[in-house]
Amino acid sequence: MPCAVLACHPSTPCPAIRLFEVKVRAGEGKLALEYRLEGDIGALDIPPTDPSHRADGLWQNTCCETFIRGEGEVYYEFNFSPSTAWAAYRFTAYRQGMALADLAEPAKITVYHDAHRLELEAVVKLDGLPLPREGKLRLGLSAVVKQKHGELSYWAFAHPKDRPDFHHPDGFTFDAETAAISGMY
Repeated sequence: MPCAVLACHPSTPCPAIRLFEVKVRAGEGKLALEYRLEGDIGALDIPPTDPSHRADGLWQNTCCETFIRGEGEVYYEFNFSPSTAWAAYRFTAYRQGMALADLAEPAKITVYHDAHRLELEAVVKLDGLPLPREGKLRLGLSAVVKQKHGELSYWAFAHPKDRPDFHHPDGFTFDAETAAISGMY
């Protein structure tokens, strides 16, 4: 199972987190992402778990994110909150043409946390989205973490700019095989 370690953007430090990783599994038209934070979880603002639902503005609080791009400029943004709220958007180009993405079914999110660890697993059904079924999908793996005192830190597998920007095309650096996504979960 491929694993990515996320790094905090240097302009938004968060000393409470000592490790942030994401494991990626794909197959049978689904993408499963396991986010794991280790550190002083009590220093973070973690929203309480609620019934799962679609919601906007999740990135304003602690939330795990994934951006997916096939060939061309169209890409998708997925947000997963520890509250189990989720969002899915489609963009026609860099930060342009934002619209709700039509998913075959809602994202499934499970969350566990204690004083030293936060784990969030999100499973998204990609069937029905116009993504290539052969070759590679490029993923931008990222997260926003809100600390108890209100400051946000920005985490990503790749930070392409001097300021946090998860939408930047150079941030889509984690490759996932689409053959796996369409075939063997």
